[in-house]
Amino acid sequence: MTGSGEDWPNDGLDVAGSDFGFWVAGVDYIAEWRAAREAADRLNRALLGAGFELSAVRAVASTNQDGGGVVRLAGWPGAVNRLAGLLETFADTDGDAR
Repeated sequence: MTGSGEDWPNDGLDVAGSDFGFWVAGVDYIAEWRAAREAADRLNRALLGAGFELSAVRAVASTNQDGGGVVRLAGWPGAVNRLAGLLETFADTDGDAR
């Protein structure tokens, strides 16, 4: 799952993060990135199902410098605030976080 349109990578959301850099030789980044990609795709499907546009907020697969998979949430403040509100409502009605 990539996004809602062909131009989503150029929509202004910085998905690389401040720790973006070069890969280290000998570290297997691919396996962990694939796991992160699956998790990001799942979250993106949930975001779409909740009415969010992936051009406003989305999960992005990445790896850290040690080769571990990482899922980052990138979004415009308004969309992230809306998502936070939904999560807060869920936490208030469910009684506990999972």
